[in-house]
Amino acid sequence: MLDRLLALLVLAIVLGIPLGLIFLLTGQFLMDFVFFYPLFMSGLWIAGGLYFWLHWERHWPWNEDTLPPPLAGEPLISILIPCFNEGDNVRETIHAALSQQYPNIEVIAINDGSKDDTGAILDALAVQDPRLRVLHLAENQGKAVALRMGAIAARSEYLVCIDGDALLAPHTAAYLVAPLLENPRLGAVTGNPRIRTRSTLVGRVQVGEFSSIIGLIKRTQRVFGRIFTVSGVVVAFRRTALHRVGYWSTDMITEDIDISWKLQLDHWSIFYEPRALCWILMPETLGGLWKQRLRWAQGGAEVLFKNIRGIWQYRHRYLWPLLFEYCLSTGWAFTFLLSIILWLVGLYIALPEVISVPRMWPPAFTGLLLAVVCLAQFGVSLLIDRRYEKGLGKTMFWVIWYPLVFWLVSLLTTLVSFPKVLFRLRQKRARWVSPDRGIRPPGADEEEIAK
Repeated sequence: MLDRLLALLVLAIVLGIPLGLIFLLTGQFLMDFVFFYPLFMSGLWIAGGLYFWLHWERHWPWNEDTLPPPLAGEPLISILIPCFNEGDNVRETIHAALSQQYPNIEVIAINDGSKDDTGAILDALAVQDPRLRVLHLAENQGKAVALRMGAIAARSEYLVCIDGDALLAPHTAAYLVAPLLENPRLGAVTGNPRIRTRSTLVGRVQVGEFSSIIGLIKRTQRVFGRIFTVSGVVVAFRRTALHRVGYWSTDMITEDIDISWKLQLDHWSIFYEPRALCWILMPETLGGLWKQRLRWAQGGAEVLFKNIRGIWQYRHRYLWPLLFEYCLSTGWAFTFLLSIILWLVGLYIALPEVISVPRMWPPAFTGLLLAVVCLAQFGVSLLIDRRYEKGLGKTMFWVIWYPLVFWLVSLLTTLVSFPKVLFRLRQKRARWVSPDRGIRPPGADEEEIAK
């Protein structure tokens, strides 16, 4: 009950800020905040990405034949792969995991109560390679439970976790584990997902999104010392750290966001390793994209409400910037909604003089400013990420205006997910089914990547 009251207080603050701005300032100031806040964040991501690249990344040798740093003592690496109805993809995923160039690995596939032929495929593959072990759950328990079962069964301190449709690059496991060996207070290392599905415009623009937005955000957050979330599709954990925080929570719809906060609240650090490549499937329809992003937004709200009581302690002050940024982004979404409502009401009703109806369309020069910022963002991301993916520039052609779409999707998913989580009566076991993961026939996306 106290968590719910605190959550209501957060919502009151989030809504109170734009309401206060409406009455104390002018409606146009409100509209300026709506327009310039995304531009400010884009500038911050550009600066953070450039600093990360100049300070660290550009000094790292990289090409297709570059070997990762040697791992002292060649410790065992356990690769955990939770699978739920992955019959169409799991062969490729297991093959890529077993093809790691690092010599000392084990692969643990967890069949999470699949209804298709996933279990039979995994059992057949396990007969062919003794490095593969298969765990079968009687019914679907959710990704968090599957990962926990795999972590308990693993023989290694270092756990690389990927999804059942992800393809690891040959050296990814070693790149992810190397920082864990060098930094005893490092709890997790998140990798660099790259999009395989790109047959539709929705698929292609996400290629640019993961470079020009998500990649820059990860680099910027790494510069500031705290990462909002690891990429659940490719991440390595120190099992000791997981054990201290109680592993993954079973009632969080986004277990990756939750475990990131649990680790950092326990004072474990998280690194971002862009050389740890992993090719993933993403939605290629608007409906699939909406379902995925709504789940991401809901997961962020769940983690906020879960930790709202304890995060204000001074010992957690290093996470306050992440909390402030999240609250500001949520406040931006509701400010946008309120400005639209105020504008619509002002068209038909004479509002009090204290309220100035905002002008919905900004001055012409701001359109040019938006274009310049978008181009700068894509230029920086192309400079940084072109070493990891050939032909990235051709894909960037499709995403010049994607930052505008990114903020629109963020706006809508926040408005839907925030109240949904806030007024939910009780938490349930988190189970979810992946949205569409591409509409091309198997192998077509790999041919596109090869080009």
